[in-house]
Formats: sequence, structure tokens, C-alpha cells
Amino acid sequence: MTSFDPSALLVSRSNSADEGPIIRMSQRARELRAKGQDVVSLTLGEPDFDTPQNIQDAAAAAMKAGFTHYSPVMGIPELRAALSKKLKTENGLDYAAGEICLANGAKQAIANAMLSIIGEGDEVIMLAPFWVSYEITVRFAGGTPVVLHAGVDEGYKVPPSRIAAAITPRTKLIVLNSPSNPTGAVWTRAELLELADIVKAHPHLMVLSDEIYEYIIFDGEMVSIGSLPGMGERTITVNGFSKGFAMTGWRLGYAAAPEPIAKAMGRMQSTISAGANAFVQRAAIAALEGPRDEVERMRLEYQRRRDMVLAGLRAIDGVKIGHIPATFYAFPDVSALLGRKAGNHVIDTTDALCDWLLEEHALATVPGTAFGAPGSLRLSFACSETEIAKAMERLQRALGSLG
Repeated sequence: MTSFDPSALLVSRSNSADEGPIIRMSQRARELRAKGQDVVSLTLGEPDFDTPQNIQDAAAAAMKAGFTHYSPVMGIPELRAALSKKLKTENGLDYAAGEICLANGAKQAIANAMLSIIGEGDEVIMLAPFWVSYEITVRFAGGTPVVLHAGVDEGYKVPPSRIAAAITPRTKLIVLNSPSNPTGAVWTRAELLELADIVKAHPHLMVLSDEIYEYIIFDGEMVSIGSLPGMGERTITVNGFSKGFAMTGWRLGYAAAPEPIAKAMGRMQSTISAGANAFVQRAAIAALEGPRDEVERMRLEYQRRRDMVLAGLRAIDGVKIGHIPATFYAFPDVSALLGRKAGNHVIDTTDALCDWLLEEHALATVPGTAFGAPGSLRLSFACSETEIAKAMERLQRALGSLG
């Protein structure tokens, strides 16, 4: 009998679809915890709060009312109307209900958008540090990522002039994430106006604006680039309910775009999966229209945690960290510590540093290689103050021991 190797059937696409370091580090942390080790994990970007009760109640009521069947592929009309109102009143965005496509999480909304407008040979400008899924999805769609880097000294924001210099006739999309995962950076109105002028100077260029952290801002102003003059037709706005409403497991996101693109996203949604969960969509209406007391309480708690993390990181020699105006992430630059020794072992990459921190100090972090910035670490402070205090003590002790 001829031997059969299933792995021989795999195509390159299957290998590129991987969030690598994030999943690897969080899984290793879980495995060590299961063995009884006291591991502090700062890996996943998941709120540690439960979903507000009014949203849970709305989901239960919707199930009892029979909203347990297939939903329209682009979303139920009531939620699309509520989102149209929300985008107008909160963000200054003029999207009709027919220009909004619901998805099974913001990640799928991004994939729907990329697969709708990006093809072989198209270039997509990626502003590093960036969320790992952007690059994966661009490659999955056949596009070419053009990565531009900005470090802590630039506030982790690539100057618009450098973006303009990178645009070619093949550039089709700029991916913008403000507030940013992994840095917490927030683009100002002035910066966005400068970027908008650059985009409008090119007839085939759009912006995909991921705004999922809009409710977790501590300093500064949330500005949607699509609200700026002439940018409504040039912007795909992506958002969701996971972060601000602590609804990660509910899997509901959306994208708003000019109607031809919105309909194309709906076709992608229909081909790959189906309409988002029906009773979750009813709960999302309650989230949008209900009180925001819990959303604000969570934001204030994240701000207290932010302050703890900043104080802890600034006390470590060799670590560079800028201000964190938003989100629940810190992205310290530890490049000055690379090349030092832990015992007889040289720590020469952040991947090696993260492995050492987990194995020797029971602290799980994510290397910056996952985000296009190999000299940094991402720390998620979506965990309790007790865990943060332990994490900062372990990080200070570990990094301080490097010779």
C-alpha cells in the first residue's frame, strides 16, 4: 500500500494563518498553571471583567423570545440601524444601515474587508507596531505588506510624511489602528488630518480604521478618520463589542464602508460563514442603547492598572516606555537589554527573553516580533491589580539580574 502523508497536501496559506507567539505564550502559561505553577500571564488582550448584566439579560430574553435561528448575513436590521445611529452620534460617521456588515468578531470583519478589496500584487501599508492579524490577513488575501516602523521616541506613530513616501501606484490600503494594539497610541486630529490629505491625493487609496479600543481611552480624544472631510468614502471603519463591553466570547464585530464594499463584505461573510449569532445581536442593541456605567467603571480600572504598569516599568534600568494614553497594553522597548546573560545563556532576542521570563520567573509575556517590533515586549494589563503587582515585581527582579 502506498504511504499517505496528509501534510503533503497543505498549501502555503495554511502555514501563514497563525498568530504564533501570542497563542504559543498563552498556551504555555496555561499548561504551567495546570501543573500547579503560580504563573502570572500578561499575554491575551481579553478583559477580565464579566459582560455587563443588562447585556446578559438582553441575550437571555432574546433566546426566550425565539431569536435562536439564522440571522441575515449582514446583520439584523435593528442592530444595523442602531449602529448607524451610534456611528453618527459618537463618531461623526455618516454610514447608512445598508453600509454596515456585522461579522463573527472584528477579526472576521477585517478579513471580510481585506478579501473584498485586496488581491495579488496590491500593497497594503502597515504601521508597525501593529496587531499581528493585519499582516497575516493581507498575505492571506494575496497582498503585499509594506511595513513602516515607528519607535517609542516617535510615540509609536509613523509620521504621515513617511507614509506618503511609501505610497506607490500599487498601494491600495493603509491600515490604521487608533487606539493601538499593542502600544496604546492614539492619533490626534491634526495627525489624522495630515494623513487624510495624503490619502485623498491618491485616487485608488483607502484606509481601514480599526477602532475597537475607542472606549478605553485615558488621555486625548477619539477621532474617527472617516469623519474628516472627504474621508467617508475613503474609509472602512471596523469596530466591535469585545473590548469596551467585555464581550470577547460573544464574537460580534462589524465594518462600515461605502455600499459597494459593504455588499462585497457581506458576500465574503456568506461564503466563509453566515450571519452573526442572532441573540447576541439583540444583546448588542442593549449594549449600544443601555447605560454605560459599567463601561466607564472598566475604563477607570484599566487606567489605575496603566498607572501601576508605567510606574513599574519606569523603575527598571534599560527599559524604555512612553506614555500609554489608551487600551490595556504596554509595549516597553527592551532592546538595550538584549545580548546580556542570564547565567551562562545569552538572551539575544525578545523571543528568548519571553521564554526565559516564563520558564525561570513564571511570567508570561509576548515578544514584539509578533507585532513587527522585535525589540519590545507586549504586556496586557487586562488582569487584576494583584496580578499586576506580582508581574512588575517579577519583571524588575528578572531584568535586573541580567548580566
